[in-house]
Amino acid sequence: MTVLVTGSRGKVGSALIPLLHGKGVDVRAASAAPGRLSLPDGVAAVRCDLHDPATFPAALDGADAVFLYAEPSQIGAFVQQAETAGVQHIVLLSSSSVLGPEASESAIAATHLAVEQALAASPIETTFLRPGAFAGNALQWKWALQSAGTIDLPCPGSYSDPIHERDIAESAYAALTEPALRGQAYHLTGPQSLTFTEQIAALEAATGRAIPFRRVAPDAWKESVSPYLPAAAADSLLHYWATSDGVPTTVTDQVEILTGHPARTFATWAAENAAAFTAAPSTAAGPTAAGPATA
Repeated sequence: MTVLVTGSRGKVGSALIPLLHGKGVDVRAASAAPGRLSLPDGVAAVRCDLHDPATFPAALDGADAVFLYAEPSQIGAFVQQAETAGVQHIVLLSSSSVLGPEASESAIAATHLAVEQALAASPIETTFLRPGAFAGNALQWKWALQSAGTIDLPCPGSYSDPIHERDIAESAYAALTEPALRGQAYHLTGPQSLTFTEQIAALEAATGRAIPFRRVAPDAWKESVSPYLPAAAADSLLHYWATSDGVPTTVTDQVEILTGHPARTFATWAAENAAAFTAAPSTAAGPTAAGPATA
C-alpha cells in the first residue's frame, strides 16, 4: 500500500509520516513546499498544493490511500483526480465543528463541511476524523507572553477538549492500516474538558512560572487578531467561546477505540512543550493576544 500524506509540514501530517514509515508502509510526503520538509530516510517528497489542481496528478499517481487536509477550494478536482489515479481510501482530517447545530453558519465548520460533502458524494471510501481543539493551539499564547507579558482572553471560562496531535496522528494511522476501521466518522477529543484558565494552570505547573492573563472585550480581541485572522473566523471563534463559556464539552473514547490507548492529557502536552513558554522574548512577528482555536 502506498499512502499520500498531504499537509506534511502540519502538526498531524508530520507525526503521521514516521508512524507509517516505521511500520513499513510506503508513504509519500506531500506539501506545497516539499523542499522545506524534514523527512525520515526513504520517504519521498512530492509537491501537492491543494489550491493548485495541476499538482494533483503526479502526487496521486500510484497512491492507494490519502491522508487529506480539509481544503475546499479545489476539492472537486482533487476527488476527480484521486478517482482517476485509483485511490481506494481517503482519511480526512475534518473538525468536530461540523457536529454543531449551527455548523452551516460557522466559517470554520463550513470549510470542513464542504470537503466532507464532496468526499461523501464520491465513490472513494472515506474515513472522517473530527478532532476538537488541538492542544498545540496553546502555542499561540507564547507570542502574547513574549510581546505583552500576558494573554488576552474574551472568555476565560470557555471549555474545550484539547487533543494531543500525536493522538490524531495515531488515529489516522489506525484508520489507514486497519480495514475494519474504515468508512466511519470518529469524533476525537482529549480525555478532559478544560477551560482556558485550567489549561493555563497546567502550563504553569509544567513551566514552574506564572502565566498571567486578563479578560478582554470580544471586539478588542477581534481587533487585536485582525492582522492574521480573518474576521469571519474570529467571529466563529468568539461565538463558540461564548456558547461554551461555563459549559463543559463532551469527551469521547474514540481515540482509545482507534489506537488502543487512552487519549493523552493536556498536562502531558504541556510538559512536552514547556520550553516554548520559558524561552526569552522574541522580536519575530506573531500573534499577540490570541487564545487557542478549535481545529
